[in-house]
Amino acid sequence: MSIAVIGAGKWGEALHFAISHKLTCKITSRTPKPLNHFVSLQEALACEYLIFALPAQIVRGWLQEHFVFKRQKILVAAKGIEQGSGHFLNEIFAQYVPEENLSFLSGPSFASEVMKGLPTAVVVNAKNEMLSKKFATFFPSFMKVYTSTDVIGAEVCGAYKNVLAIASGICDGLGLGNNARASLIARGLVEMHRFGKYFGAMDETFLGLSGAGDLFLTASSTLSRNYRVGLLLAEGKKTDEILQSLGEVAEGVFTSKAIFDITQKHNLYTPIAHEISLILEGKDPRLSVRDLLAD
Repeated sequence: MSIAVIGAGKWGEALHFAISHKLTCKITSRTPKPLNHFVSLQEALACEYLIFALPAQIVRGWLQEHFVFKRQKILVAAKGIEQGSGHFLNEIFAQYVPEENLSFLSGPSFASEVMKGLPTAVVVNAKNEMLSKKFATFFPSFMKVYTSTDVIGAEVCGAYKNVLAIASGICDGLGLGNNARASLIARGLVEMHRFGKYFGAMDETFLGLSGAGDLFLTASSTLSRNYRVGLLLAEGKKTDEILQSLGEVAEGVFTSKAIFDITQKHNLYTPIAHEISLILEGKDPRLSVRDLLAD
């Protein structure tokens, strides 16, 4: 059995670190890094099991350029919705990999805490239950792994919570208080559920690790890039300036636009995500607070 992580950013490194506790796990990225079992892309793609930890917005282009299906089993560890097309990652991967070979990772899991071996619980989601159970065995004892068949629910939660984390960062950055943040997160969960139900997600997903768990984590800590984006927006900084200063990908910025386009197309009521998309385009966050209170 051969395993490789595709992508050596912080999350890719964390997954490589975790799985290496139990199994020999290779890793690759565009830029070589001094990591154990770092290999070429060709050697990584020859593995039977692949874990994709690439930014959501580059997945399609990467697959077009590099990927050839050779019966590999895939665990997608990215979270986001493609801007422009509005496609979920399962829709993009489905163009290259049969559904029975695809699974998706979700749940509250900061890379820095995984790298410290701190207790973490995640979910492997797949229509093929044998595949999700197989990937679950790869993780070390400090990670509790659940399985689910609700792929679209996990996808919606993983993408939407990043947008809500930006909102929470704005809330705290403006000094609106604990009452406001709690209300924002609670209503955000309702909004995320409403959006997901439209696409056929299961109710229980939103109350579990993939939904409430991941939302509570990313909407309440400066370890979250998206939360930090919100803090900087509250200071009056522009989106381009923030992204440049972060030096990392904040998926919520791109997912916000994708959600806005989807909700306009399908006439879905998502007031918080709507306001975040407007703030990212330059609207004063204080005006958004006023508008949300009046809505």
